[in-house]
Amino acid sequence: MDAVTSKGSQTADQHSHLVQPQGMEWQKTRFPGCEAKTLLFDRSTGLMTALMRFAPGSVLPDHEHVGIEQSYVIEGALVDKEGPAKGIACKAGEFIWREAGSRHAAWCPDGALILAIFQAPNKFFEADGRVVDASGQDWDDAWGHTDAQRARRG
Repeated sequence: MDAVTSKGSQTADQHSHLVQPQGMEWQKTRFPGCEAKTLLFDRSTGLMTALMRFAPGSVLPDHEHVGIEQSYVIEGALVDKEGPAKGIACKAGEFIWREAGSRHAAWCPDGALILAIFQAPNKFFEADGRVVDASGQDWDDAWGHTDAQRARRG
């Protein structure tokens, strides 16, 4: 597994990997007002755990969860802006998880700090019809190899 190593990380042995987010820099994403600290990333499967910080009014546009997504809201709220669960708000101290194949747009009206766990990267649906990952890469080219995607195809 290619676990992310960063300033402030320690590996006690080959099985335990201590990550100290307070020593990491926030990384900008392509979504305005959204920054992340990647705590764990496995390139072969797409498994990722990240701290995500959202400025007030930030929006994660139309996307599909390829695998189960889990979010624990530390501060603020994560609100379904569009989709079947429109209006559902997960507030500080609450946990929400979404099934594989669920699709929505989400926003943080007052900002938020969230611990997010993804089994595989989300698919984002661009206005021009492209399906990309959070970094803007073609999703199938970057992640079509993942176990979560193969399992969905049956």
